[in-house]
Amino acid sequence: MGGATALKTLIVEDSATLCAVYSQYLDGSGLDVKAVQTLEQARAALTAWLPELILLDIELPDGDGIHLLDDTHPLSPKPAVVVMTGHGAGHAERAIEHGAADFIEKPFDAARLRVTLLNAAEKLKLDRQLRSLAVKREHLGPLLGGSPAMQTVFETVESLAGSHATAFIMGESGTGKELAARAIHQLSARAPEPFVLVDCASRAPDQIERALFGAVGAGNQGLVSEAKGGTLFIDEVCSLSYSSQSTLLRLIHNGTYRPVGGGEEIAADVRIIASTNRDPLFEMREGRLREDLYFRLHVVPLRMPPLRERASDIMMLAEALLTRIAGEEGREASGLEPAAAEALRRYSWPGNVRQLENTIRQLVLVESSKLIQEATVKRVISGTEIALETQELRGAKVPASDANDLGIEPLWLAEKKVIEAAIEACDGSINRAAKHLEVAPSTIYRKIQSWKAQSA
Repeated sequence: MGGATALKTLIVEDSATLCAVYSQYLDGSGLDVKAVQTLEQARAALTAWLPELILLDIELPDGDGIHLLDDTHPLSPKPAVVVMTGHGAGHAERAIEHGAADFIEKPFDAARLRVTLLNAAEKLKLDRQLRSLAVKREHLGPLLGGSPAMQTVFETVESLAGSHATAFIMGESGTGKELAARAIHQLSARAPEPFVLVDCASRAPDQIERALFGAVGAGNQGLVSEAKGGTLFIDEVCSLSYSSQSTLLRLIHNGTYRPVGGGEEIAADVRIIASTNRDPLFEMREGRLREDLYFRLHVVPLRMPPLRERASDIMMLAEALLTRIAGEEGREASGLEPAAAEALRRYSWPGNVRQLENTIRQLVLVESSKLIQEATVKRVISGTEIALETQELRGAKVPASDANDLGIEPLWLAEKKVIEAAIEACDGSINRAAKHLEVAPSTIYRKIQSWKAQSA
């Protein structure tokens, strides 16, 4: 609705003289005023005129004004009703019980009427704004958080949902990039149409173009065609080969594509959302991401903050996950003893929200006490860690003489050799290596940075 001064205001009063007086009282308030004198006329106005604010007399010639109050409950949006009474608190209390926003006792002057109605109008406006925000937040799905970092995410998601621009979501693994993409889709005008995901990191380079654009004679129309009218989410876009990046750039720039083996360009009605867990600027400078594709994607970037940057959200997320996962697993929802909650808060969560979710699921399944204990939290965290902290990797090393005497090499060095061998076996693809090692790609990137720091 518009501002308070634009409200349609219905006066329901059996006296024609008072109708005229009250209308005159409201001159200059900006309210759009209409007056009726019977319950029947008021009911007709509810559906024909759709008032947003009602000034209602209880005693009407053809019935009880309270009945009109009851008639407003099914309406959406529901009007705010201010009841006029000259019979003391009894009528006022009854009106409030039936949903009146406020009441005003007769006789009253112009100032009192204006203040009462404009206060009701302002409250109605705020209530509708809150309901609107609640509906939007529902479409944001599992994205939760009260931290400033997440408020920025919510604002950017809502801004992107209202535009047609290509969206680019960046963030470490487990921060919720896919959830953000789905929220953008659900809040957009494309929500009724498909949301189609392609995971570039899990497909071989020669499969990507067939998966996206289909192939002539293969009976495969491709994911772009499947997403017609909706959203195509290209996850881990930095894993695309240069050739595939060029084809994607043509799709974004021209809105057309060519099936593999085909010669005819086909128009594509899709909104593109891309994501990466790498630093796209670094990838561009290293020659792995096309510069022109980078600038095409980077029009409206959305950064998903790691959990360590939104520590104030940890308990909100943990409690929401506890409730949801307990329901999924058929368990009674557990609580956390204070020391257990503090252990969750203190942990750095290198695997971000995904690691937190896995940890909570294990806590729900293994804890036998009514309250989850600190010892259980620490045991589960140590078992689900996807990476050692950088600080631990740089930490105490076995003295060279002792290591040589015992024939033991430092753990970080053994780990380095395993990771480097996996990357080499995967033709330099860190994403594929991470999948085979069953860790997040961001884990390997952090370790590489750690090794560089050690050799510096």
